[in-house]
Amino acid sequence: MNSSSTTTWAPLRYATRLSQYAVWAAGGLIIASVLLICFDVFARKFWGFNTGGADELSSFAFAISTSWALAFATLQRANVRVDVLYQLLPVKVAAFLDWLSVVALGVFMVFLTWYAKDVFSASWMQNSTANSTMATPLWIPQGLWLLGLVWMSIVMALMLARSSYLIVTGDLATLQHLCGVRSAQEEADEEAANGERLIQSEREQVTA
Repeated sequence: MNSSSTTTWAPLRYATRLSQYAVWAAGGLIIASVLLICFDVFARKFWGFNTGGADELSSFAFAISTSWALAFATLQRANVRVDVLYQLLPVKVAAFLDWLSVVALGVFMVFLTWYAKDVFSASWMQNSTANSTMATPLWIPQGLWLLGLVWMSIVMALMLARSSYLIVTGDLATLQHLCGVRSAQEEADEEAANGERLIQSEREQVTA
């Protein structure tokens, strides 16, 4: 469920929607890799052959899906933060730490994306291939992996712009909803909403 801060400011609203599409694609890659591995296991067991690339393709899928899911996880505040002392701090100090966390994560993502770009460029120029029977051109999975990191960096830039505006204007409640640590009440509310949707879906199936 999207927080109010990501639905009222248009750039973050669109970023959330695109990030949701990306995380769906990431989930599709994971499911596809699981199906491929299952087929490979059954084929080896019952028909005496294997696809010869299930492990390689699944490792590529895992790396790509991870980078594509980063932005959505961050927008939903699903990233892990140590909050032992956070809950005890004054509101203004906690808000400053929320803003500082966006800065720190944004700087980290810029550096990570920069070096990932170097890896992709080297594979592209050298026409590098995987050391396997498939000899997959490495620039393909690395390019898709880099795309997720680039999008994450863009999302972090939007979050930094929005959080900086909120902290300057003193809208600390919205800032907390944008980049603060999720409270136990928020977690409980989301679980309750998910449960209601599941029950409603089951009722509709029974009715049909």
